Amino acid sequence: MSMKTQAMQVREVGGPEQLVLAEIEVPDPGPGFARIRIERIGVNFIDTYHRTGLYPLPLPFVPGVEAAGIVESVGPDVAEIAPGDRVAFALVPGAYAGVCLAPARQLIRIPAALSFDLAAASLLQGMTAHYLTHGVREPRPGDTALVHAAAGGTGGLLIQCLKAAGVRVMGTCSSEEKAAIARTAGADEVVRYDQADFRERARAWTGGRGVDVVYDSVGRSTFEGSLASLRPRGLLCLFGQASGPVPPFDLGRLNGAGSLFVTRPSLGHYVATREELELRAGWVFAGLIEGRLHQSIDRHHALADAAEAHRDLEGRRSTGKLLLDAC
Repeated sequence: MSMKTQAMQVREVGGPEQLVLAEIEVPDPGPGFARIRIERIGVNFIDTYHRTGLYPLPLPFVPGVEAAGIVESVGPDVAEIAPGDRVAFALVPGAYAGVCLAPARQLIRIPAALSFDLAAASLLQGMTAHYLTHGVREPRPGDTALVHAAAGGTGGLLIQCLKAAGVRVMGTCSSEEKAAIARTAGADEVVRYDQADFRERARAWTGGRGVDVVYDSVGRSTFEGSLASLRPRGLLCLFGQASGPVPPFDLGRLNGAGSLFVTRPSLGHYVATREELELRAGWVFAGLIEGRLHQSIDRHHALADAAEAHRDLEGRRSTGKLLLDAC
């Protein structure tokens, strides 16, 4: 039977104040679906894009795409999981709630050695780091990479992935505290936006050649500098737009700058099959358990305080993952 639960709802797009606590109805799971009692919710930049309407969703909607919890019930034709299983998911809408429905094929069992906190904090960003380094482009020892927002959750995991593959990494950030976090993650060089021009530093760091690849989750404010930091035939991997979307761009400029490559990938295309999802999620969870990966959790907010979590994220007041506690 259906049940009621507390959820954060967006009824009009706009600022964090548009996140409103509401009571919603969650139906029984249909074929291929499971109902999850959520314990922890990961807060991600894509949640703010949905809230502002940058990535439009039909109104009203419950934001959030990442969480960890316990399977309460399953619908017909579900073989992947069973009631009582501890599971996590990413890219499933409606996570800012006490209970939600999710396609069973997108649920990943959480190993007994892993907490709800780490599972909810690491799945989306960890799989993102994995597909960026082992999907979009395969790294080679001795490569050089520039990672923007290096102290963030994705940035830190990305640095760890690159270093494990033998890549030299330069990270960018906005404060000394964040610079220390980037260095702890393994960055060989760190540039503060407020103190130096990262494109000049990237050129100097590589002896004038330019880096092999730039991982840019910032967007509008870093895009031009990212292009200018690349070597001929280098790759700009634009996977976010925290500062806003990149304006229309003349592709002919890529030729004049050295036959550069630009891609705008998304995680969904790199976990499109169950096999890919299990590969990337398994890599993340095993890395956390074995100590090869480290994820920093900045702070917890109550579900009802999701607006404050969004303000922290958009105001760059966090130095690790933000979580919402659903229970």
